[in-house]
Amino acid sequence: MGYASLVVLAVVLLLLGRLYYVSLPREGSRRRSQSEPCSLAVFLGSGGHTSEALIMVSALDFSRYRPRTYIISEGDALSARKAHDMEHSKLTTSDTLSYTVLTIPRARRVHQTLLSTPPTALYSLLSCIYYVTVLPLLTNKRSTSFAEVLLLNGPGTCFTLCLAVYLNRLLGLASPRLLYVESFARVQSLSLSGKLLSPLVDRFVVQWPGLVREWPKALYRGWMV
Repeated sequence: MGYASLVVLAVVLLLLGRLYYVSLPREGSRRRSQSEPCSLAVFLGSGGHTSEALIMVSALDFSRYRPRTYIISEGDALSARKAHDMEHSKLTTSDTLSYTVLTIPRARRVHQTLLSTPPTALYSLLSCIYYVTVLPLLTNKRSTSFAEVLLLNGPGTCFTLCLAVYLNRLLGLASPRLLYVESFARVQSLSLSGKLLSPLVDRFVVQWPGLVREWPKALYRGWMV
């Protein structure tokens, strides 16, 4: 085996080792005080996914979970409007709005063929990398990520967000903790997004007890919506 082959092999082994390390459960995080703010990002997947995500977010203490970032897919004006409406409904006379809405390209459009999906998925991933990795570096926020917690509940575009977060972890940059909440509609089986993300996220929550028997690593805390 030549010198160049040895170098390539060493790099591959280092990358595989790093990937294994970042895939391990992230335990032992510092317990924050109840008064300490926590920045939150939420992916709004349109339709029922958006409704469920906003129901969960609306139950939070906005004085603590701030600033908030809502991530929507390109062309999903309805989810953006619902986020704006929910934010204004929670606003009190002593509060100030502390949220932004980011738009990213869809990883796969409705009825899009599988053969044409890789280019759009790559474009979506690059956009996610810009917001999760590049933009914090450009704004001199190397020690912090674009959010401390990223809430996901499907559909497919949330997978590219997860990959962007893993790039940060691979590079040793600050990254949000990943929380995936399976849709209320998934009673007996996981969604495709859930199956893909269950081994990657820090917390995987289901809303029906039967799913825990099929996926022992899942957490069940009753209905979330």
